[in-house]
Amino acid sequence: MNHPSGKASGSARLAILVLHAAGLLTTPGCRTASDSKTSQATPPPVKQAPSTQPTNAVSVRANEAQTGWTNLFDGRTLTGWAVTDFAGRGDVMIEDGRMILEMGIMTGVNWTNEAALPRLNYEIALDAMRVDGSDFFCGLTFPVGEDPCSLIVGGWGGGVVGLSSLDGQDASSNETTKYMNFENGRWFAVRVRVTGKNISVWIDNDKVVDADTEGRRVSIRPEVEASKPLGIATWSTKAALRNIRLSRL
Repeated sequence: MNHPSGKASGSARLAILVLHAAGLLTTPGCRTASDSKTSQATPPPVKQAPSTQPTNAVSVRANEAQTGWTNLFDGRTLTGWAVTDFAGRGDVMIEDGRMILEMGIMTGVNWTNEAALPRLNYEIALDAMRVDGSDFFCGLTFPVGEDPCSLIVGGWGGGVVGLSSLDGQDASSNETTKYMNFENGRWFAVRVRVTGKNISVWIDNDKVVDADTEGRRVSIRPEVEASKPLGIATWSTKAALRNIRLSRL
């Protein structure tokens, strides 16, 4: 249909041309140069989720060779373990994949498959936590040939680390004695290596014991006699244990 006024129609066409030239009017389905630039703009970067660092114990386990390690604790039962017959002991239970040693005078567990236990050239490792209390939360007794030895972690008031005993001197008074800070509620990765001539110990990534044993008398204190040949005990402390495992060298 024609516009009723030819003059008005001409003026309208002129106005449309002006608007097109100015880029203020577009034909449906078409884009202006500015539209094209906007559509090709780089999208904002996607935010990455913050990385989370593993706990110290997990980090240490990740660095261990996975082949050759045998789990000694299934995280569900005490299969393979017996509660050590200490006088005044606390209860032992399993909670959330952890072995809980409740506070007593001494509380502990023993590995029952003695026949399958190596005496030399092996490593034993575990994660240990002092849940409550202020003394040793990991008294690990282990064989060294025909003799037993104990690693004490957090003894003598909470901070002593060392071997009991070397030439009759216990963890608080021989060359392996160290003083460390063990915060309650934190996991610590403990690893012991036993060879015919040496006992070495790592806590987290730090080597804390490097003791030559050739020609020396290796023994234990009378209090942990019931922990032989392989056992873990606490003193007046509640502890949690997990990831108990052994590897032959």
